[in-house]
Parts: sequence; structure tokens; C-alpha cells
Amino acid sequence: MCEVWSAAEFFGHVPLTAVLWLLMMTESAGNCPRSCHCSDRGGMVVQCMSRSLDTIPSELPRDTAVLLLSSNSIKHIPREAFGELPHLKELDLSHNNIESVEVGAFHGVSEGLRMLDLSNNLLSSLPRDTFTHIHARVRLSHNPWHCGCALQEVLRELRLDPETVTEVSCHTSIQDKYVGQPVIHVLDSGVNFCTFHQKTTDVAMFVAMFCWFSMVTAYIVYYIRHNQEDARRHMEYLKSLPSTAHSSKDYESASSVF
Repeated sequence: MCEVWSAAEFFGHVPLTAVLWLLMMTESAGNCPRSCHCSDRGGMVVQCMSRSLDTIPSELPRDTAVLLLSSNSIKHIPREAFGELPHLKELDLSHNNIESVEVGAFHGVSEGLRMLDLSNNLLSSLPRDTFTHIHARVRLSHNPWHCGCALQEVLRELRLDPETVTEVSCHTSIQDKYVGQPVIHVLDSGVNFCTFHQKTTDVAMFVAMFCWFSMVTAYIVYYIRHNQEDARRHMEYLKSLPSTAHSSKDYESASSVF
């Protein structure tokens, strides 16, 4: 016959460490978002793939080690989006519609993160400090990247996943000849997009200054001509006055008398 224990008797026969472990497991399972599936595999794995999510789920288990958010409709990664997940090791955001990532989006997980997948999204550029302090292997393949100084500075700050590094290509570029080429090959050939950017900026400043100088010169010329025309009209007006000729004759008569 099976012996039935009360709750007090059960916890009295179970070691305290086991009780704490059970409570932690219950708490973690209870915090799992409804749209996700959570399982403990030597670290909490949270699967939220293909759930039509347009934002990152809230109230994720704090002990999440692996977060899988691929194949959803997420468009934007806000600042400190994963700041409550200090144990996060792997983050999969691939196959979404991500167009923008705020600076500090990975603040709080950057030190411990080992894999970050942003492939197959709609990213064309990223803020320079997006990946500050991140030591993870980062996947950026199959995005419509614009090859310019901003992208070059971002790539300088991170470690691209070697398996997909050649799949990070220029969708657009400040020079058309680089469109379609892997970014890593372009940069390895000695191309410096930031130099092009500086030259473009210098040319733009020169054009702006030239236009400004031309406008000032045109205004001065107009001002001088306008004043000359006003002076000419004034002289003609003075000459046309009858009193002017009469006064002149009186003055000549007076002068001859003296």
C-alpha cells in the first residue's frame, strides 16, 4: 500500500537544496511567456520561433541562457531590450523584419553573450556603438547593407561569424562598383569608405561655400548698380528743376557786379 504524505511530511523528508531547486524550476516555468516554450537544458532555453511576434516578449525568465526569436515579424530592437537576462549566452534574431537597432540594445548581456544572429533581416546600417563590449560571434549575412563609413566602423568593433562572413555583401554603396561584393573582400583590398566619406563631405562644403560666395558677390554687385542708378536718377531730377537754372544765372550776375 502506498503511503500518502502531507506537504509538511514531504518537505520534511526532502533535502533543502532539492526543495529550492524545485521552487526555482517552478518559478522559471511560471515566467515563461505564453507565446514561447521554455525548457531547462543545463540552462533555460526559451523558444519563440515562428510565433508572429512583432516585439520581443516581456517577462522572460531571468535565467534564460538561450533565446530563439527567429522567423517572426520583429522590426526594431530597443535600448536594453535584453537587460534583464544576465545569463544569456545565445540570441537568435534571424529571419525577422528588423530595420533598426538602438545603441545599447545589448547592454547587460554583451559580456556573456557568445552567439548573436541578426542574419536575414532588413538592416542597411547600424549605429557605431551597437556592438560595444560584445565578444560574441555575430552573424550579419543577408541584409541589404549600405557600404559606407558607418558600416566600416561597426565591423571594426565586432567579431563576425567566420562561416557567414562572406555573405555580408554590399546591397548599395557610396561607389557603385562595390555593389554585390562581400564587404570583407572590399575592405581587405584596402578600400577605406571613411576616406570617400571625407572627400564627399569636403566637396559638399566647397560647393556650399562657393554658392554662398556667389550669392554675396551677386548681392554686392546688385547693391552697387542699384545705388548708381539711384544717383543718376537723382542728378537728372536736380537738373530738370527750373529753379536750378534761374539760381545759376542770378549767381553769375551777382558775381560780375562784384
